[in-house]
Amino acid sequence: MKHSATPATGALDALGLRYSIHKFESTAKDHFGREAAEAVGREFSAEQVFKTILFSHETAIVVAVSPVGHEISAKKLASAAGLRSLMPTRPEVAQRVSGYVVGGISPLGQKKSHLTVIDESAWLFPTILVSGGRRGLEIEISPDALRQATSAIIAQICALSS
Repeated sequence: MKHSATPATGALDALGLRYSIHKFESTAKDHFGREAAEAVGREFSAEQVFKTILFSHETAIVVAVSPVGHEISAKKLASAAGLRSLMPTRPEVAQRVSGYVVGGISPLGQKKSHLTVIDESAWLFPTILVSGGRRGLEIEISPDALRQATSAIIAQICALSS
């Protein structure tokens, strides 16, 4: 049996889902997702590294999971979540409701389950990387296993590049 390093890996272990851990030294003050993409860039395409951003609507929290190099469209995310509008959650609120520090927020093992939306581009790859619950820890997981673990909705939530 695996020793769970974070609530994220604990959640996966409890479900019996397969994953791999990738560690790196984190020194970033911001743009943690880009730092992760650069750190694992030799092994994976940057498009395989996904960020987790929390969005808020009145009393609801929505967890968005999208490629690090793309902006999330709040309008598309709100539509996928069946809401009128969403705003990015303030960092201190995101930390409080997720149980993780900014730069280490994982879509897995949060304090409370929230509606999760994964960008459909995740299915272009056999595995993607998401935060493992702390800075410098990435979880490699299949998109289907991530969807199973989070009961996520799949939608195109990235803003179109111009």
